[in-house]
Amino acid sequence: MQAGPHNCMNKLPGKIVALECNSHMSLVDVAVEGDTFTATLLETPEQSPYLKIDQPVTLMFKETEVSLAKNLSGLISLRNRFPVVVQGIERGAIMSAIGLDYRGHSLACVITTRAVDRLQLAIGDQVEALVKANEMVLSYEH
Repeated sequence: MQAGPHNCMNKLPGKIVALECNSHMSLVDVAVEGDTFTATLLETPEQSPYLKIDQPVTLMFKETEVSLAKNLSGLISLRNRFPVVVQGIERGAIMSAIGLDYRGHSLACVITTRAVDRLQLAIGDQVEALVKANEMVLSYEH
């Protein structure tokens, strides 16, 4: 893991469990390891034959779009809030790459080194990862 933005994609296998659509877009709920993630897509079931309940998908999001939180309480507008464990920290002068474990899946995020220091992140810490729904992308299994 190199410190600094990679623009790599995190990937989680899941299944579509709910759809809320209008004529231009869809809010798609995906079940992954007992949690529900939400993606906002600029497509509808009429435009994509794969956009249907029970469809296996891969949920993808850039490591630069993941925020981390410690002891977060209260309501928040981000739809995707999930528990992770810090597996590795590669500190850079400005940006740091953080290796994460989500229920056996390896994920990564890139945040400022100042944020790492402010959160006092350490390997083994249990934190929450946060990703906006519009930063989630779905890849359909064929």
